Amino acid sequence: MTTEALRAARQKLVLDHFHDEVRQDWDQVLSTFPHPHYELIPTMTVHDGDGEVRGYYHDTRIAFPDQDHEIIALRHSDDAVIVEFWLMGTHRGPLGAIPPTGSRFRVRMTAYFIFDAGENLVCERVYFDSLTMLKQLIGGIDRKNPRNWPLLVRCLRGLLRMSGEPPHPGLVDTPTADLP
Repeated sequence: MTTEALRAARQKLVLDHFHDEVRQDWDQVLSTFPHPHYELIPTMTVHDGDGEVRGYYHDTRIAFPDQDHEIIALRHSDDAVIVEFWLMGTHRGPLGAIPPTGSRFRVRMTAYFIFDAGENLVCERVYFDSLTMLKQLIGGIDRKNPRNWPLLVRCLRGLLRMSGEPPHPGLVDTPTADLP
């Protein structure tokens, strides 16, 4: 049973985590985990351990140096804090193989902050509609201007290159839920 004190402690940890991400204080963000672990469901990628998660932070802040969020709702479950939020930013650097477009995005997301029996944060699992983001990033390019056509071609090639990457097996080979 999750007590109010436990909910308050989890909520503080999650809100501190969000706040430190915006400040780009990676040491503080990583201190919220005994072992950092991110699962990005739309891209079927996992970033596991300090080095991989720091690499993820680095790459996403190169792509979106002004990344920020607006929390919509925060909910509690027996083993998680679930946060709905808007993620926003400007595409100033490469996003994987997609070159910067200069476009702004605002995408609704849900993150599950999952806790183990010892009340350690063990995973941040993020869900969002990647097509919504891509439509804003690539759709912001003026397609009528022939000078932008090479950028559009590079974006599409980058998107195709990224779509051929295999999914992380831990996100595909999942156990069936044990329901009553």
